[in-house]
Amino acid sequence: MITTAYADFAWKQTAALLAIDSPSGFTARAAEWVKNAFSALGFDAKLTTKGGVLVDLGGTDTEDALFLEAHADTLGAMVAEIKGNGRLRAVPLGGMSANNAEAETVRVYTRDGAVIDGTLQLINASTHVNSDYATTGRTWDTVEVVLDEDVRSAADTRALGIEVGDLVCFDPRTRRTASGYLKSRFLDDKLSVGILLGFAKYLRDEKITLSRRVYAHVTVYEEVGHGGSASVPKGVTEAISIDMGCVGTGLTCTEKQVSICAKDSGGPYSYEVTGKLIAAAKATGADYAVDVYPHYGSDVEATLRAGYDIRHGLIGAGVYASHGYERSHIDGVFNTLKVLCGYLSI
Repeated sequence: MITTAYADFAWKQTAALLAIDSPSGFTARAAEWVKNAFSALGFDAKLTTKGGVLVDLGGTDTEDALFLEAHADTLGAMVAEIKGNGRLRAVPLGGMSANNAEAETVRVYTRDGAVIDGTLQLINASTHVNSDYATTGRTWDTVEVVLDEDVRSAADTRALGIEVGDLVCFDPRTRRTASGYLKSRFLDDKLSVGILLGFAKYLRDEKITLSRRVYAHVTVYEEVGHGGSASVPKGVTEAISIDMGCVGTGLTCTEKQVSICAKDSGGPYSYEVTGKLIAAAKATGADYAVDVYPHYGSDVEATLRAGYDIRHGLIGAGVYASHGYERSHIDGVFNTLKVLCGYLSI
């Protein structure tokens, strides 16, 4: 029986991965870290051509294989213009909203390897100066990156090595509270990568040989819609996204539970797989909720759209304030691990 020690391990791995900036399109360092973390546990892990990580977790039945998908790419932004005053206009990568990115510390990565600190601020951000501060709509056209360098012109900024196309990465502000709450930007979906590492460690420690082959795919383009569209091994019949469970008005899940998604904006998940996930939660005593997500898409839906003939499902630890400063709980991590074990009857 899996224990809470593996949830704690999953969080430690998550925290380490959260410290590596990795918005979509800028994921090489994070992917290398993920590959090495699975390899350190004794599993065959390799980088895909697309930049993700494919891991063989073992198992005997290769004709009825299970594919577990999570993603290491996050939201972020890209430099779209160097303004005349040396500040930067940015455009979002994925669903990052200017409303909840305002006043966040950022790091700008240049092509030549420099990293320059700054802050995303409302244009004319001083309330003592700007009489329209409270009524200005926060959009990517009304905010800007203010660099922590003495720049006063576009030439000054370019002298730092910054150019259009450089990446703007947001400080995750990661912490675990004494009561077990896990807070950070980008728990979606680095928390699930940590959960897969916790699951892999459990398989290794207990010397478990799975009855069916299981692969893990940590993708790197989920936030822009095509992360799970490739790299499915032969023999896979089912794919389950391990992604964040939604917490919010109209849903029943909390941060302490594992969420099982029955339907999202892409349509219903496999009735058969969803039913087996519910049965696994019941069998293992996992605290779970079944919900319908109104605004959501997942790696496994990209897998189906790519033409793979598989059944699909989605689970994840409950996460509040998705695409903002997110919050989960160590109990939600543990309940997700229990469902994974129950699904494979280990």
